[in-house]
Amino acid sequence: MKPTRDNRHDRRPEPGRSQPRPPQQRHGNRVAAEAPAQREAPPRRAGALPGERLPVILEVAPNADYALLDSGDGQKLEQYGPYRIVRPEGQAIWRRALPEGEWSRVDAIFTGDTDEEGMGRWRFPKTPLGETWPMKHDGIHYLGRFTSFRHVGVFPEQASHWDHMAGLIERARRPVKVLNLFGYTGLASLVAARAGAEVTHVDASKKAIGWARENQEIAGLLQKPIRWICEDAMKFAEREVRRGSHYDIVLFDPPAYGRGPKGEVWQLFEDLPALTDLCRRVLTPKPLAVVLTAYSIRASFFAIHALMRDSFAGMGGTVESGELIIREKSAGRALSTSLFSRWVAA
Repeated sequence: MKPTRDNRHDRRPEPGRSQPRPPQQRHGNRVAAEAPAQREAPPRRAGALPGERLPVILEVAPNADYALLDSGDGQKLEQYGPYRIVRPEGQAIWRRALPEGEWSRVDAIFTGDTDEEGMGRWRFPKTPLGETWPMKHDGIHYLGRFTSFRHVGVFPEQASHWDHMAGLIERARRPVKVLNLFGYTGLASLVAARAGAEVTHVDASKKAIGWARENQEIAGLLQKPIRWICEDAMKFAEREVRRGSHYDIVLFDPPAYGRGPKGEVWQLFEDLPALTDLCRRVLTPKPLAVVLTAYSIRASFFAIHALMRDSFAGMGGTVESGELIIREKSAGRALSTSLFSRWVAA
């Protein structure tokens, strides 16, 4: 609901998510003195590989809650409810379609260091806005926040996954348990809870957990069963395996590089196979889905597709993989934001 950092686009900054890092600790930059002992890779699963469907492009179109108004020249013009904001966008290598007058008629502009998770600040051309501001997704109210790492607390391209998950929960017609690893500000958890699931939300950032709990209250979903866990995602998943805990749906959206609350170091390509295996091991006997999003674009989606098929060998079902995109309102161009791969039981 980001970041992961390398050359992709707008990703969330926390490793599940930890506090923003200084430049030498950004995603993808290994600090030799702090490199962790490499985890032992899980053994390859036996059994037939799941079916496959690819490439799958999941698209988010403009709507009343969010619209990508225009993009180009390394920036994007977005509409969140009543607010227009401008942020850096490395994927927008084309020229803008809207005239300059439309780009200047905005409420907030991110300025400063635009290198991935570089620290910066917001400028408010009209009226100074507070740190937080009300937003809405499909009837769920929550808080946006102007952060110093250019994110606002929501990743609109994830709406395709949220809708798919809600449908699975509602059609199951039975109690469903959802594990949301790297849960960030909690919108996916709120969507799952509203659909009727019991949710366990895990994030390494105390600030993100606090923000997510605040969103639960603002959304009017305090009565819904959501467990908020401030913990390193890998350690939590390992403990859940030992405890014999099980879930019907697992969401995980890891960064390229990150830190847990006790200094645990996460490196996407080194640690993702082990975490994917853990996600399989915590599934119930009749699971519904496992959804992986990867904002690290130095890999093809074929890489995480192959990993997911290997990890779910013998489980049947289908692995669907591709990219998440947002459709632009001005010229109809598609802005690609992240890779994804999801295993679906049926």
